[in-house]
Amino acid sequence: MRLDRRPSSWITLALIVALGIAMMTSRTGDAIDRGLMPLRFAAVDRSASGTIVMVEMDAESAAAIRRWPWSRTHYAMVVDHLRKAGAASIVFDVDFSSASDAAGDQLFANALARAPGLVALPTFSQNASSSDRRSIDALPIPILRDHVALASVSIRPSEDGQVRDMPLATVTEGQPRPSLSAYIAARSGVVDQQFPIDMSIDPATIPRMSFVDVRNGLFDPALVKGRNILIGATAIEMGDRYGTPRWGVVPGVVVQALAAETLLRGTPRYGSRSAMLMLGALIAAAMLRCRSAMSSIVIGAIAGIAIVIGVLVAQYHTLIVMPLATALMMIFGAAVTCGVRDVLRRFHDQRLSDEATGLANARALLRQASGQDMVVLAAAQIGNYDALRAVLGERAIGDVVIRISERLALAGERRAVYRATDHQLVFLLGVEQAIDDTLHGLRALLLQPVEVSGRRVDVALTIGVATGVRANLERLLAGATLAADEARAGDSFWRRAEMDTDSLDRSISLMGELDEAIAAGHVQVFYQPKYDLRRHQITSVEALVRWRHPVRGFIGPDLFIPVAEKSNRIAPLTLHVLAQVLHDLSAWRIDHPHVTAAVNISAKLLSDAAFNGAVERLVASASVPTAAIVFEVTESAAMSDASAAIASLNRYRELGIAISMDDYGTGQSTLTYLRELPISELKIDRTFVQFAHSNHDDGILVRSTIELAHQLGLKVVAEGVEEEACLTFLTACGCDLIQGYFISKPLPLADLRMLLDEGMQRAA
Repeated sequence: MRLDRRPSSWITLALIVALGIAMMTSRTGDAIDRGLMPLRFAAVDRSASGTIVMVEMDAESAAAIRRWPWSRTHYAMVVDHLRKAGAASIVFDVDFSSASDAAGDQLFANALARAPGLVALPTFSQNASSSDRRSIDALPIPILRDHVALASVSIRPSEDGQVRDMPLATVTEGQPRPSLSAYIAARSGVVDQQFPIDMSIDPATIPRMSFVDVRNGLFDPALVKGRNILIGATAIEMGDRYGTPRWGVVPGVVVQALAAETLLRGTPRYGSRSAMLMLGALIAAAMLRCRSAMSSIVIGAIAGIAIVIGVLVAQYHTLIVMPLATALMMIFGAAVTCGVRDVLRRFHDQRLSDEATGLANARALLRQASGQDMVVLAAAQIGNYDALRAVLGERAIGDVVIRISERLALAGERRAVYRATDHQLVFLLGVEQAIDDTLHGLRALLLQPVEVSGRRVDVALTIGVATGVRANLERLLAGATLAADEARAGDSFWRRAEMDTDSLDRSISLMGELDEAIAAGHVQVFYQPKYDLRRHQITSVEALVRWRHPVRGFIGPDLFIPVAEKSNRIAPLTLHVLAQVLHDLSAWRIDHPHVTAAVNISAKLLSDAAFNGAVERLVASASVPTAAIVFEVTESAAMSDASAAIASLNRYRELGIAISMDDYGTGQSTLTYLRELPISELKIDRTFVQFAHSNHDDGILVRSTIELAHQLGLKVVAEGVEEEACLTFLTACGCDLIQGYFISKPLPLADLRMLLDEGMQRAA
């Protein structure tokens, strides 16, 4: 194929090839391929073979057996029942590396002896501790090893935390061992050789039985005879859950089952990236040869579709998984290059509005860059813009941007929204607004799918915020854009940019002003109500700190609290908040003695003897009963130093102070962990609550957590309730209290007392 003889054509092709090499060798290319993988799996739906049956250690079994860890007597009964029913193999995805009760261990060992060669038990590697990265191999206790096979259950998520691959074999205690999936499928392979898991297999089609039913012999033997039985935990409270590209968060045993089902068809492998690079270069050369941008785009689209079809055929018929990012990005780069002539011709006619959406553009924004008044600029970036455009098309993506701008306009009190770039919308917030409160409320609105062209699509948005004088709008826009990129990289919804060029010095001096701000009354306590769904009234509040600087304006807690923790100033700040809460609590208890108050305790303070002593003195000198006080701690706080945390929390409980576990669900919670901590309340994190009424998986997580907490005698508070449908769902689940903007935003004391005096009632 001959290119245009002009040097620019060859240079352009060289640049496109360089783009392809960058995609082939960079994390960006890997990230794009990972992003496309769910769509590839969704193109073909497969049902499980039926030769693998899962025995689930589910919520029903946990409720029936109750005590955790279970006595191995239960496992012995299951093995005997499955053996008698004619199972081809029995494979456990359960940790047996530590001893249980002696009688149960012996009964289980006897059951294994009655089924020689039929049962496989797991082995795995783990870190010695959170600070020691050495690997420790874990094998079943010796009494259980004589008559069983050992298989590795190691799962290694990708950088983004999702599981895509599984090893064929690993080494534990110096011995190569097949992975659990390879053992079930009878596939051999090299140690640490990875194979891609076929996520087109629907986990719902895998036959399943409840552990407790099998233990009790209440199952059809025909479901077991001649089949491979895989036993593992699916109950949420037992942990061991992993993210997957298509099926979301699933139990580890389901991942093992999908991997085994994959190997039953053969051993898949990854294809050559270099071949896709060469193919992309040929297509790019053909596109660059065309003089019409439209012709180039048509060729690129046809070639892209053909590549996708070819990749799908290779994936599902020859078990070769070919990368897509390299070739598709080269085609995209060629298409963009061929359209540059048309874009350049329109640059000089560019107006102050965006042609596709009619929104004001960045030029219109920057024309306002005059004056020294303070402004807060927010930049919202659509992280999956290119993917949405590829799926929806140019016209529909414009409609998506318009829908998003309408939602942002609400957050800006009907202020203008500017389309700064294709994937970026910019708007101004009031300097006096509480930015974290505003963006928290906005998050719930923006996470809702956008309906366009008769379909609902999810838009991945991150927001960057920069504060400064209006004359520096261009610099503020750059800072907000960088902050939005950092938010996306850090997997957070929004991030604040440094306020100006001397922001480092100001951050350092910020803590020097904190003591003065506390003394001057600039650091205030707001209260967000907790609504009791049974009593239909507010019965508690959470204390939240706010800093209004006389010069810099509102400083969000997301900015100064982390700095306070790093600079060891969090203790005096917390004591100030506690003292203020005790004072306010005594005031409102005159008319509302049933309303308690919760104070957040930082993880760093739980092992601080001086802090704990100061807390005891404050509480002892207060004129309120300790039963009216709640301390909220996070899962991560307690887990960072379990012994010190438990000792501190037990002391607080001895004083009569209630303990609430905040942000439950975001840490490594287990039944043992919940049993050992002296807590009386769980707060389910807002990330699970907000859409529990509409998202099936979130609904299951919330409902089962409420049931578990109630069985343990704990109250449950659901955070992040933003709409009535969520309240209705939580009421049906038996939740005790709710907290969120649907009830009330955080309020100063005067507004809180007014709300309490009104006797707010909400229909459950």
